Amino acid sequence: MRPRHRLFTAGIEVIAASRADRWLRNLARGLGIVLMFHHVRPRRDVAFAPNELLEITPEFLITVLAELRREGFDIIPIAAVPDRLRSNRRSRPFAVLTFDDGYRDNVEHAWPILKRFGAPWTIYVTTEFAGGRGQLWWLELEQAIARLDRIVISRNGEPLSLPSRTPNEKQDAFHAVYRQLRAGPMERLRTVTADLASQAGIISNCLAAEFCLSWDELRDLAREPDVTIGAHTLSHPVLAKLDTTAAAREIADSKTLLERRLGRPVRHFAYPFGDRLSAGAREFRLVRDSGFETAVTSRPGHLFSNHTDYLHSLPRVSINGLFQTRAALRTLFSGVPFLLWNRGRVAEIET
Repeated sequence: MRPRHRLFTAGIEVIAASRADRWLRNLARGLGIVLMFHHVRPRRDVAFAPNELLEITPEFLITVLAELRREGFDIIPIAAVPDRLRSNRRSRPFAVLTFDDGYRDNVEHAWPILKRFGAPWTIYVTTEFAGGRGQLWWLELEQAIARLDRIVISRNGEPLSLPSRTPNEKQDAFHAVYRQLRAGPMERLRTVTADLASQAGIISNCLAAEFCLSWDELRDLAREPDVTIGAHTLSHPVLAKLDTTAAAREIADSKTLLERRLGRPVRHFAYPFGDRLSAGAREFRLVRDSGFETAVTSRPGHLFSNHTDYLHSLPRVSINGLFQTRAALRTLFSGVPFLLWNRGRVAEIET
């Protein structure tokens, strides 16, 4: 577990032990919460799984939904959020369930559970993934390092060579390369991961067809009344790294393409990665100008009435695969960690 995850675990334990999630929640919880998921699938029995924070088990999804019900949350579709924020209803909090990237396991493993609970949900689709192409580069990187005994990339013109034999070495190599690539331009990120994949015998751009829903599957899903399909760009870039023309195309064209292929309006958007370094004021404006009604980030926090004026930069709470416990859920649903994270402010908003 990385240091920041150990810190988060310690924070959850302190909040739970002090019962601060009980006695501070009326202040911290706000009106509602948007939950962020990625993969939902059975636990993998592997020693090296650097992306495990992006996956939860079906059993834990059941726990999430049961805990929401126990805590009195209404589960609502993303389209209902603006009206709920404007109404400023505090009698019952609401929760929105969102799934990023368009993974097939969302339908295979999550959807039967969501149906059982009568829970509406939103899936944000990257259109290149739906077309069976595009780079799931974080999965390419994981699979390449899993196969290779040494990782060599260029850093500032000099070779960076990292051992990758044991699970611990592979974990360290993954995080070192990930940090290097996320800090640089998108083209380098994609080129380096494609090269490492090639060294490992992995065909770059083939993972999308394996892991993501196809257009035919999405068309079937779009007919379901409890499912909302939103946009997640054309190619899943770090939008802030693109020039304005390219960023606008990723946003607006993904909406147009989804609407044409699915035959339905697409009104909701999720920023890839969605942190402060990936999306900011320019991206929020581009999404608003493209005609989306809401857009979600990955900046952590609950929703409050003042988010009515910031519908294109809504926070979300990640259901992290590293913390699959009821104590973690109760803490997150209380809003207390975000009250502390935001230094006593009930809402962290940036335009």
